[in-house]
Amino acid sequence: MTEARAVLVTGSTGGIGMATVRLLQSRGFTVYAGARGPAAFEPGVRVVPLDVADPESVAAAAKRVAGEVDGLWAVINNAGVIVQGPLELVPADEWRRQLEVNTLGPASVVREFLPLVRAGHGRIVNVSAATGRVAMPLLGALSASKAGLEALSNALRLELAAWKIPVVVVEPGTTETEIFARAGAAADAAMQQADRERVELYAEHLAAYGKAMGRFKPGPVEKVAEVIVRAVEARRPRRRYAVAEARTLGAILPKLPAGLRDRVVGGAVGLNGIKP
Repeated sequence: MTEARAVLVTGSTGGIGMATVRLLQSRGFTVYAGARGPAAFEPGVRVVPLDVADPESVAAAAKRVAGEVDGLWAVINNAGVIVQGPLELVPADEWRRQLEVNTLGPASVVREFLPLVRAGHGRIVNVSAATGRVAMPLLGALSASKAGLEALSNALRLELAAWKIPVVVVEPGTTETEIFARAGAAADAAMQQADRERVELYAEHLAAYGKAMGRFKPGPVEKVAEVIVRAVEARRPRRRYAVAEARTLGAILPKLPAGLRDRVVGGAVGLNGIKP
């Protein structure tokens, strides 16, 4: 089973995932594109049914890939969702969906595919977010899920050091992808089901947040894909790669005193000064 260096990309059918699959293929990799639904790629890309929130699906995908290649050069945990809204208004099932995809999903993928990574002397690349290091208001569920992914990555890096398997975290900034539109639609649907009096309590918060987010200019998915591929190809990859404003958020804000950091973050999303 001699192949070009083989890699797995989860969440391959949207934005960053699709751009990463295409770039990796152009660089000569054998690409397994993990997809929860229908997927169309250039000839040569091997689409694998894979729902990271379903452990049985992950196990079946790993078994299939193991039947085709002897090892993997990289596993790229890119699949993710965004759940937004005040914690008080986020339904329990949305919290579960957030954690199942963003935190438990990568854990399942690593657990099932690690034998192939070990055999291929490969690496793990986890796509996180600056919110994993700096929690953002109205993105508490996302922040919690990415903080979990950060902790998972740090622990895994030490556990796999004996085999010299790098564990890399990539932090995209605001990116031009449909994930944000889907998050907004899901949040709107949740608000429709929530208690109207509670929703009204956060009317000013939500308006300020929407206005603040409108000031961010999303970057192209190709820039993030380039960074992911850099982490895949590097002989000695760094522990962390940050893209666009994630470099500032992740590098500077965690070092600020807690009170100052809260004021900076609250001001950035327009929440400072809101009164009940």
